[in-house]
Amino acid sequence: MPHTENVRGDARNGQWQRLLGPMFLIFLIVPAWAADKSKDEETLKNATGVLSEMLSGNSVSTDVLAAANCVMILPNVKKFGFGIGGSGGRGPMTCRGGKNFSGKWSAPAMYTVGGVSMGFQVGGSSTDFVLLIMSHKGVDAVLKGSKTKLGSDATAAAGPSGATRAGTMKGTDVLTYARASGLFAGTSLGSATLEPDDDANQRLYGKATTAKQIVLQNLVKPTPAGDGLISLLNAKVAKHKS
Repeated sequence: MPHTENVRGDARNGQWQRLLGPMFLIFLIVPAWAADKSKDEETLKNATGVLSEMLSGNSVSTDVLAAANCVMILPNVKKFGFGIGGSGGRGPMTCRGGKNFSGKWSAPAMYTVGGVSMGFQVGGSSTDFVLLIMSHKGVDAVLKGSKTKLGSDATAAAGPSGATRAGTMKGTDVLTYARASGLFAGTSLGSATLEPDDDANQRLYGKATTAKQIVLQNLVKPTPAGDGLISLLNAKVAKHKS
């Protein structure tokens, strides 16, 4: 009998380990997004690298990029393993300043993304995403201070590539791109949600501040890594095209 009970106990323990393993994985992954300011700066540098490669590779029409009011870059978005249908990552968003978004690019505000339900069809377990926020409605939705669900709070569509002109994409709030295996392509993010990363923004700028205060009200100065991102945008896409 004691031997039988031990076998049953081991079986129960094995079942619990199989069930809890994926949960522990999530707990290990999520805190890794936001450990300290150095990690935040590293995310900004990675985002700058992603955007630089997108621009140099002519993956996105210059006319389309120049027409964007805001740009969000989400490098290394991870898909959770063990059959769990979830994903997560974070990255910066910067917007043009001035009336009708005609000015230079702002200091970046950090955002998180979750619920990417596309199954990472573009390939790989880690994917870079670039979101071009084209409309005033899209900007308002992303800056409202809570979760923004693509597809309902703001319309989203796969971004065009090549020589597509901005005018052909009117009526879409957010254009989305993904990079896997070194190649960018327009892709749908399904019903993904975007949310300001208030903790990361406080670490970066040394005080509690909202994403809206960062990108529209210019209440903070960019950190060195953030300055690299906006310098790239100001150099490559200096003028806004409506």
